[in-house]
Amino acid sequence: MSEEHLREGAIFADKEVLRSSYIPENLPHRMEQIASLTDILSTALKGKAPSNILIYGKTGTGKTATVKYVSKQLEEMARTCNCPLIYLNCELFYTQYRVFAYLARVFNKRVPVFGWPNDIVYSELKERIETEDRYVVVILDEMDKLVTKEDETLYKLLRINSDLNKARVGVIGISNDLTFSELLDPRVKSSSGVKEIIFPTYHADQLMDILTERAVMAFNYSALDDAVIPLCVALATKRNGNAKHALDLLRISGEIAERSKSKKVSEEHVRIAREKIDGSMVDVVKTLPLQPKILLSSMLTLMREKNERSFSSGEVYNMYLRLCNYLGLEMLSQRRLRDLISELDFLGLLNAVVVSRGKHGRTKEISLNVPEELIQPVLFADQELKALSNY
Repeated sequence: MSEEHLREGAIFADKEVLRSSYIPENLPHRMEQIASLTDILSTALKGKAPSNILIYGKTGTGKTATVKYVSKQLEEMARTCNCPLIYLNCELFYTQYRVFAYLARVFNKRVPVFGWPNDIVYSELKERIETEDRYVVVILDEMDKLVTKEDETLYKLLRINSDLNKARVGVIGISNDLTFSELLDPRVKSSSGVKEIIFPTYHADQLMDILTERAVMAFNYSALDDAVIPLCVALATKRNGNAKHALDLLRISGEIAERSKSKKVSEEHVRIAREKIDGSMVDVVKTLPLQPKILLSSMLTLMREKNERSFSSGEVYNMYLRLCNYLGLEMLSQRRLRDLISELDFLGLLNAVVVSRGKHGRTKEISLNVPEELIQPVLFADQELKALSNY
């Protein structure tokens, strides 16, 4: 530990362990998912064809951390048996060309940034993979970005083994959308060997365990008031058990305490941190296009009229139509509005979960994920939505 960490009044011992990019040696309350993933991936290390895996769970449920954790554990073994593990964030590699070009470059094929037909890039990728007898695991984080009518990236990757002779490829797809499988082309659903792993949201006691473990590594002794972690947990539980949000709260609270030269992180620092995070969410709302703003306005109107917090996708769509009609604005299709709901869910502004209605099937239940008093003034400040203040 450095001299700076040991000095009297220092808050942090290692702040990096509170960032979502940090992969700890222990992942509390994810042993079941770790075991499932390890079991599936280890088949490739034993010389058998790897299965395709689709992972679902809301933001902050430990999906990416678990996949990276298991990958790290298997990495050394993978080198000895020629089984490379390749990670891509589809937020950056969101087209068929970019995905296949990047993978081809991993296998030492020079592909230009753009200009080749997709089929040629795919052929070059297959050819490079086939140069050796090996098992390749491709991890696609935020795979939702690859699912459009025009883009067959995910389908081709899930079916690539039918075009290979020596090598084999397994795909691990990660999605924040629990209804992601409904968006998939039927050909993808019928692809052989696809297994699913669900990551449930964390309960309060589970978040307590996670934050307590990280805090021991992140903060110097006696740098936290006893009430800090319980408050972070309580606030994160209101955000649907989002561990990332809980860790952000704890880290930013420490940073605020450090800047104010406090000897300890207190509840007041946590509340200031929450205001700072909420403020950044307000900034996100300000930059949204008009249609997502109308969707958020529909949620606010439903909450006011029904005095409830969550609504079915049908209720939200009907209110959306009412507001569009009132404002004289173009209306989106119900399918496109579902896409917007998923996008706002990913941004953390909405929370959308699938619930069973028995014989009536399943529906999405949608709730607002940020305080209404924060975003309502932002929405009404939009010139095209001003009239809603009198609705």
